[in-house]
Amino acid sequence: MIVVRFPDPTAERRALGYLAGRFSFTTRATGETLVPEAALPYLAAEGIPFNVEGVAKYELRVPSLRDSASRQLDEHRPGGTMGAWV
Repeated sequence: MIVVRFPDPTAERRALGYLAGRFSFTTRATGETLVPEAALPYLAAEGIPFNVEGVAKYELRVPSLRDSASRQLDEHRPGGTMGAWV
């Protein structure tokens, strides 16, 4: 996966609309979008401007194992967020 950024929200919306259903991708709150390398020529051919930041590091490619759902479960277990299961 390659990390790309789009110069403005309009370009990002166009890119995400184009990628949907054609390629897998992940967007981040930081403005980074992870796309497969094979998607880059297609984005360019569509005239969508983007900047390549490089190959995605492992941390970006793998989703977090602890998400909001697991935090909600922690809140409801005996002993609160730091307690042990009994």
